[in-house]
Amino acid sequence: MNEDKMDYVDFIKLSITKLGRQDSKGIHSVFSGFNEAFREYYNEDPVQVTRMLAQEGKIELQFRRGGAMIYLPGEGPPKRNPLDKVFS
Repeated sequence: MNEDKMDYVDFIKLSITKLGRQDSKGIHSVFSGFNEAFREYYNEDPVQVTRMLAQEGKIELQFRRGGAMIYLPGEGPPKRNPLDKVFS
């Protein structure tokens, strides 16, 4: 990461605020325009960076059709157990 650019987590926080919808606490990585903005700002692959940040617990990712939803820690919906759907 370039030293004169904001850090990844701050960029994601700002992106959620600016690109997010009122009815959601997260953003879709593709449909919101986040991936494109990230590539333009950092000239890096947003998928690798967001996966790394999720492993470090700095953000939450939930994979969806066409990309992933990005949330700040504790703001994503609870993860569902696939067995709940099978047996409900």
